[in-house]
Amino acid sequence: MVRRAAIYLLLLTAVVAHAGPVTASAVPTVAWPACVPFVALLLMIALGPLLFGGWWSRHYPKVAVALAAVTLTHYLIGLRAVDRVLHTGAEYTSFVCLIGSLFVVSGGIHIEVRGESTPGRNVLFLLMAALIANVLGTTGASMLLIRPWIRMNQGRITARHIVFFIFIVSNVGGGLTPIGDPPLFLGYLRGVPFWWVMQQCWPMWLTALAMLLAIFYVLDRRDHLRARRLSPCPSPDTAAGWRLEGGVNLLFLGVILFAVFLPQPQFLREGLMVAAAAGSWLATRPSIHHANQFSFHPVKEVAILFLGLFATMMPALDWLGAHAASLGAPTPGMFYWAAGSLSSVLDNAPTYLCFFEAAASLHASGATDPATLMALPEFTRLLSAVSVGAVFFGACTYIGNGPNFMVKAIAEQHGAPIPTFLGYVAGYTLPILLPVLTAVWWIFFRR
Repeated sequence: MVRRAAIYLLLLTAVVAHAGPVTASAVPTVAWPACVPFVALLLMIALGPLLFGGWWSRHYPKVAVALAAVTLTHYLIGLRAVDRVLHTGAEYTSFVCLIGSLFVVSGGIHIEVRGESTPGRNVLFLLMAALIANVLGTTGASMLLIRPWIRMNQGRITARHIVFFIFIVSNVGGGLTPIGDPPLFLGYLRGVPFWWVMQQCWPMWLTALAMLLAIFYVLDRRDHLRARRLSPCPSPDTAAGWRLEGGVNLLFLGVILFAVFLPQPQFLREGLMVAAAAGSWLATRPSIHHANQFSFHPVKEVAILFLGLFATMMPALDWLGAHAASLGAPTPGMFYWAAGSLSSVLDNAPTYLCFFEAAASLHASGATDPATLMALPEFTRLLSAVSVGAVFFGACTYIGNGPNFMVKAIAEQHGAPIPTFLGYVAGYTLPILLPVLTAVWWIFFRR
């Protein structure tokens, strides 16, 4: 199944290499029933592991591919929207190349953290990881740091440690630079100045990050004190410190980050990413892969499920694009909640673009050049709300952002406790993340 899907994608991208970018006329008009396969796949991802875990673990590739085939058949035969399908295939290929190459390269870096895991050290680790996410991207930072995070908390790790890592490192932390998260990078390609996001959004970033770190510290301190009480003879503390193996992979990581900024010629970016992954695999000692418990299972699972998600979400995104501009006179708060809510279940990059275009059409009076758009206070106010919403709300579900599912898969591989899809939302998103997101709205976007 995986091999057939990979061959199909290679053929698809070979065709896309000769096709131009998708224009507005290439985006078809769809009715809402076309979104049923996407909703069905979301429900299966949410309920499958909970209600019939054994069956789901064996057959989820068939479910994802079958639902994707329904949507692709509708687009290719019913709508004859070949360009739209090719464009989505190219986006999926870029996504898999980025996720896969970062997974392989980060798997060749072994960071050994010594010393007792304390709430203070954990908070410092998450803070530094959030800053690193703006340089390496949320995907790069997540793939590099999730294994050390699990190891340093070995012995008392809980599902909360994994969820807060997803909240902070895989999502909110990358909200300061275009490198940090894919939607911000798309804005940069559309003409948003590189440092604009940091200048406009740092108060929201700092507020959300401070609140999440404070909540985590309180909860982790409670667990740490309980663990101390339950252990009559705690092991003596060792000297704090860390050690890095596989440093050559930092060079391959640099190649991947450099490739991100090479949109032309077509597929040069993806080719460099694959080459970096291959070089990393050959240059890394087997002992490092063994120490990281490295296997390709997590990235295979992500590639298959997101194959289904990318295909089935096309009608949802096209419907959104057709109706986003008919919102009347939306406020920044409306854009914050709308872009954010959809980013929690749709890919946040195309969702960002839909609301970017909607904001431009509402306030630009027909102007499309970046300098004119960025000079309009009404537009930049809406763009701030869209940028923050798209990045922050990606943490609401496992599928809100690509790194979330990767972190989940790696944590499961290492035996760390992981909440189910519904457990994640009910146990962490609603009681912890939603109040933080509401506070950001109340302070910055209510008026």
